[in-house]
Amino acid sequence: MARFLYFSWVREKIGAPTEQLTLPPDVTRVAEVLDFLRGIDTAHATAIAHPNLRVAVNQTYARMDDPVSDADEIALFPPVSGG
Repeated sequence: MARFLYFSWVREKIGAPTEQLTLPPDVTRVAEVLDFLRGIDTAHATAIAHPNLRVAVNQTYARMDDPVSDADEIALFPPVSGG
């Protein structure tokens, strides 16, 4: 099972800081993970809809075409801003 971590408003929209989900066998890239999450329910779809959502796989920033597996830790969070 993949472990999902949600931060900031992503956590607020989904309603939980973490969850464990089994990825379908055809979900092998970050973009496919986001598509999978959108299909869970309205809360997930709303959280994933933000165009600037950031994703980390195993604590490393990930691009949409980076690989994922069912054993990964996948974090979703808004972009970090500083000043």
